[in-house]
Amino acid sequence: MEKPSLIASDVDGTLLTPLETVAPRTADVVARASGGGVPVVLVTGRPPRWIPPVAEATGLSGYAVCANGAVLYDIGADRVVDVHGLLDPVHLMDVADALNHALPGCRLAAERVGAKAEDPDVRHFVIESDYHNPWGDGEGSVVPRAEVLGHAAVKLLVSHRKMTSDEMAAAAHSVLGDSVHITFSSGGGLIEIASPGITKATGLAEVAARLGATSGDVISFGDMPNDLPMLEWAGHGVAVANAHPVVLDAADEVTASNAEHGVAQVLERWF
Repeated sequence: MEKPSLIASDVDGTLLTPLETVAPRTADVVARASGGGVPVVLVTGRPPRWIPPVAEATGLSGYAVCANGAVLYDIGADRVVDVHGLLDPVHLMDVADALNHALPGCRLAAERVGAKAEDPDVRHFVIESDYHNPWGDGEGSVVPRAEVLGHAAVKLLVSHRKMTSDEMAAAAHSVLGDSVHITFSSGGGLIEIASPGITKATGLAEVAARLGATSGDVISFGDMPNDLPMLEWAGHGVAVANAHPVVLDAADEVTASNAEHGVAQVLERWF
């Protein structure tokens, strides 16, 4: 493609190294792009409260698309700009009931959002006992399942210690169909459920519209199935070499892995 006018990148497994840091080479090219007037947008499954460390390391202060497209966050203002597709308690309970049959033994967590990244009036992340986070346990308030499901959420997370994420997604699809959007950003026994139609592509499209860009102006980078919608929506979708096989197959281009600064290698063509 020609020089993009908007750059969108997933965070974990893509922009960050395997050690979950921003490499100096990546930070430098991001700075050159944004300093030259080309916005760089973080598009991630992370909630807003997990954005500031990445933003600080990359020098970014614009928009971040969070929770796989459900939340638009203004980094510099520390403000949640928009929330889409809240899962209400009735929907959450219906989904949980179906998952009990499809994924016996699964454990649930819910992601909620307030007016800013850390809102003292909101209990952002609630988990039930024995919920397992592939990125490391220790975060979240342990509550009964009724409390997990009892308030509107931007995302329902489902863990299972004895299944892969691919296996879980297939089983969940068999009972939930298109009533929700099912995806995952880790292979370690965790799927992420949002309202139908809410994806990274819808979140990125909103940012593009706000900035006056079209899909053809956008280059996007990703590694996992939750990145597929935005890679397909963007004019040029790039997978890092360490990406999930379905992402490698769907991408317009495959760059080097996140350990080899794959995002930077592509952006250095123009910046």
